[in-house]
Amino acid sequence: MTTSASPVTITATDADDQPDRTPELEALYRGFESELLIPLWTEIGDLMPPSPRSKAVPHLWRWGNLIPLATEAGELVPVGRGGERRAIALANPGLGGRPFATPTLWAAIQYLNPGEDAPVHRHTQNAFRFVVEGEGVWTVVNGDPVAMRRGDFLPQAGWHWHGHHNRTDRPMAWIDGLDIPFQYAVESTFFEFGPDEVETREAPERSRSERLWAHPGLRPLTQLTPTPATPLLAYRWEYTDHALREQLALEAEGYSATVEPGHAAVRYTNPTTGGDVMPTLRTEFHRLAPDTATAPIREVGSSVYQVFDGTGEASVGEHSWEVERGDLFVVPSWQPLALTTDTGLDLFRFSDTPIFERLHQHRTSTEATQ
Repeated sequence: MTTSASPVTITATDADDQPDRTPELEALYRGFESELLIPLWTEIGDLMPPSPRSKAVPHLWRWGNLIPLATEAGELVPVGRGGERRAIALANPGLGGRPFATPTLWAAIQYLNPGEDAPVHRHTQNAFRFVVEGEGVWTVVNGDPVAMRRGDFLPQAGWHWHGHHNRTDRPMAWIDGLDIPFQYAVESTFFEFGPDEVETREAPERSRSERLWAHPGLRPLTQLTPTPATPLLAYRWEYTDHALREQLALEAEGYSATVEPGHAAVRYTNPTTGGDVMPTLRTEFHRLAPDTATAPIREVGSSVYQVFDGTGEASVGEHSWEVERGDLFVVPSWQPLALTTDTGLDLFRFSDTPIFERLHQHRTSTEATQ
């Protein structure tokens, strides 16, 4: 009878914090290997580091490089069953070629040609779309057509039927954000195909979800039960922009309204709870006034930023980049982030913070500035 080789390999070393290398120790380690056992004393430095050490690394993707590749994909790659979406994922160089921006977050550029449908499907992953430029596509969620325009944030919780259609004579690109890597890691995902075409080709100015929910501070009495994810399918740019402008205006008038000098920020929230829009994803929009520098901040958990407008410098750990409209960059767990701008900078951000808050593992640290 033969036995397969053990996947466990334990190496005795002469390190100061390890037992003396003896024939007896080597024999003990071979016994551990045969029984698929690993001693903590050989692994603790990797398993329990003093602070988070993400496998992901800081990285920047240039929008100016992504759009031509997405356009070429639009000419060569059909949308339909099999591929489902013409979505091109950001692959963090530290994650071994997986299509993951961070260990928990997926980000992709999606591209739809004129007249095309992206077929209907549903999945347990929570998702959203954010539009940095263009318009003309409607995403249809459970039969509700939702217009997509520049600056709009469009969440769509897990296990909702959804497809897209482009009613115009122009292509359109946007970014998708999902918790695919997280659900993949914890082995909780489900997926189901729907119709090849969206349920309706209507193109209303406002979706049914907006007509019911998009009234600040007001909640319909027919919908008083809290929901785990937001029922509002579109957070329109004009409201986001107005909120940010008013924060900076109030700061200029001497009122405390910004997170730090020159730094306005808002969080997209679930109107049924006041919490995050989805259980696993936090989404925010940040605006830096001209001549603003943020204090370096570290946070447990990872995030992805997309520049919506303006120019500036983003520093993540030991990496620094000059960024402009559309550029995307990753902030791995516990890597310090600092932003500076001379002209003004608008940024959309999404993160996995709700996961760590629910596990009581979230932590932040802000460095003092001179």
